[in-house]
Amino acid sequence: MKFLITGGAGFIGSHLSEKLLSAGHSVSVIDNLSTGKFINIRHLATNSKFEYVIESILNRELLEKLIKKCDQIYHLAAAVGVKYIIDNPLLSLQTNIGGTENVLELANKYKKKVLIASTSEIYGKSNGVPFTEDSDRLLGSTHITRWSYSSSKAIDEFLALAYHREKKLPIIIVRCFNTVGPRQTGQYGMVIPKFVKNALLNHPLTIYGDGKQSRCFADVEDVTDGMIKLMNTKKAEGEVFNLGNDEEITIEELAKKIKKITNSSSKIEYIPYEVAYEEGFEDMRRRKPDLTKLRKYIDFQPQYNLNKILERIVNYFEE
Repeated sequence: MKFLITGGAGFIGSHLSEKLLSAGHSVSVIDNLSTGKFINIRHLATNSKFEYVIESILNRELLEKLIKKCDQIYHLAAAVGVKYIIDNPLLSLQTNIGGTENVLELANKYKKKVLIASTSEIYGKSNGVPFTEDSDRLLGSTHITRWSYSSSKAIDEFLALAYHREKKLPIIIVRCFNTVGPRQTGQYGMVIPKFVKNALLNHPLTIYGDGKQSRCFADVEDVTDGMIKLMNTKKAEGEVFNLGNDEEITIEELAKKIKKITNSSSKIEYIPYEVAYEEGFEDMRRRKPDLTKLRKYIDFQPQYNLNKILERIVNYFEE
């Protein structure tokens, strides 16, 4: 088969490209390198079944050519990372909403199956953990920039579901929960690569807020496996799935664990959210997925626990 991966030079997209190529498929990638990096896919460039285009999904004419000749689409392209969203609010909205609109409209024109990568940010600051796919959403004021990302991805989901219901377009939506692994950068606020890099350099590990907020981290290998299995599952069409790991840890505990693994002398420092991001910034205290539905559809079981995940990332940075 021939796959199109939007955002394919990104962290997740590059791993997904590798996996599909290793299975004998052909892969086309489109990425404007706003948060992705060419170095992520450079090792794939000599593969005759791989092609890449450095361009935005807002380029509708080019996107149509790529969609027309593919069999299925993994739509991963999006403005990501809390820091990036806050620094580039308008472009983030245009990319996340306008870009997804382009993908879905053209996919419908040529009747191509689409997997939409959504986010756990959908749930906002709700305390109803673990989150199920039909959980209510609780968001803050529109003056708080970070909620624009959650809202834009919700619009993406509404669009995809509308195309499925009205046009019978085969779509699948996955809400990713903190995907991590080799090649991820801490440049836009991703906590594990930032902590690991600083710990190896014995630089301070900076925690925003009190560090008692908790997250669940999933290895990119497990996440891409889940995406592929869902795309190969007919009954998953028109459905929304949490995708990740349900092993929970506070950010403070995470910093201490990384210090221990790396034998680091780094100090742990705490900075108020308002200093790190913007005045009035709000965060989620807990973000844990309920994976019951995912396991029912594809018998999903993560192969990497947090210790294995951190070991892989530390080895990557050391190399």
